[in-house]
Amino acid sequence: MQVTETLSDGLKRGFTVVVPEPELAAKREKRLAELGKTMQMPGFRPGKVPMSMVRKRYGDAVAAEIVEGAVNEASDRVLSERNLRPAMQPKLEVTKPGQNSDLEFTLELEILPEITIPELGDITLPKPVAAVTDEAISEALSKMAEQRKSYTPVEDPRPAAAGEQLTVDFIGRIDGEAFQGGTASDVAVVVAGQGFIPGFSEQMEGISPGETRTITVNFPEDYGAKELAGKQAEFEITAKALAVAQVPAVDEEFAKGLGLESLEDLQKKISEQIGREYEQMTRLKLKRSLLDALAERAHFEAPVSLVEAEFSEIWRQVEQEKAAGRADPEDEAKDEETLKAEYKAIADRRVRLGLLVAEIGRANEVTVSDQDLQRAMFNEAMKYRDQAMQVLEFFKKNPQALERFRGPIFEDKVVDFLLGRVTQEETSVTPEELAADPES
Repeated sequence: MQVTETLSDGLKRGFTVVVPEPELAAKREKRLAELGKTMQMPGFRPGKVPMSMVRKRYGDAVAAEIVEGAVNEASDRVLSERNLRPAMQPKLEVTKPGQNSDLEFTLELEILPEITIPELGDITLPKPVAAVTDEAISEALSKMAEQRKSYTPVEDPRPAAAGEQLTVDFIGRIDGEAFQGGTASDVAVVVAGQGFIPGFSEQMEGISPGETRTITVNFPEDYGAKELAGKQAEFEITAKALAVAQVPAVDEEFAKGLGLESLEDLQKKISEQIGREYEQMTRLKLKRSLLDALAERAHFEAPVSLVEAEFSEIWRQVEQEKAAGRADPEDEAKDEETLKAEYKAIADRRVRLGLLVAEIGRANEVTVSDQDLQRAMFNEAMKYRDQAMQVLEFFKKNPQALERFRGPIFEDKVVDFLLGRVTQEETSVTPEELAADPES
């Protein structure tokens, strides 16, 4: 094999590779001989078919197979012998076919840059920590009680107030015509509550059982049923029954109803749960600060091909948001050239940061095990509750789908590794400060 370097510019490399025809011919003959041992033809015993007939039947296919194998093998040798790590799949182009002649092809690629891992001891991160307060515990208990409220019927008819529950029948019409899904009976609606079209439950305030009222609402522009999105509808509502909410008292009986021994036990568990939530938020803040610190120390050139691929994905999402009417107002105030330049800078930062994180993981033998992937699979399935078994069955039939968890798991394991080696300066903050978005 003869290799000639044709390009060495920054991270770009190019080579012309020649594989001698005699080497290819020897491999072709060996492969044809293997096929001849099992080939069967009328009039010949198995394995005794003349080589001329074997060559006639399989010659073209074997020639193509040998060329493909030689290109892959030679490419791997070029990269291995020169210790080159491609940023993306190399570009190959055969310039001489290798049939009755030498095989010649060109190999072009971008390589990963030399990455120096920064001194981790020089990195100091702020670690915001919030204490679990009695107020936070009381608020959580109040929400828990609210979720377990029941409704008691009101015997004497009277106008409904916000927060009370009306049982109603309704018929929805657009331009005077009833539409599919717009008619229902015996529906329980919390007056001025959530879960309906904006303005629907709010307009039920003041209606009494036995009364019929017509209200007008507008379906949101992003409503799930496209045939209704953005349209105005009238609903004829007949109230049938009224009930008021009864929120249980947070006491010993309430705790025992949840399977706990006492109110103190319930408060302790609530405190522990809130503490875990605070710890997760603290870790997210630490992770963000860590990645920012690493990005500032990623002083190397990013492969253009990776940056372009990352930018294309970012820009695709930007255009999708714009088409859906959810474009960032700040983006809309900028011309396209300026906006693309900003997002390319973001893409470049993401690529350099990703390469640095990957190099730190590789250098410190951070790996993602099968157990890690299985754990991620079960966690994903549990998000779907009633459909958990179907999700697990999907992953069982499509094991390759588990690979989408590998990247995030690897990043988290590298982050955990790094957080154990950088300096953390703990600062006390309020729960509101801990939960606040730093961009706001």
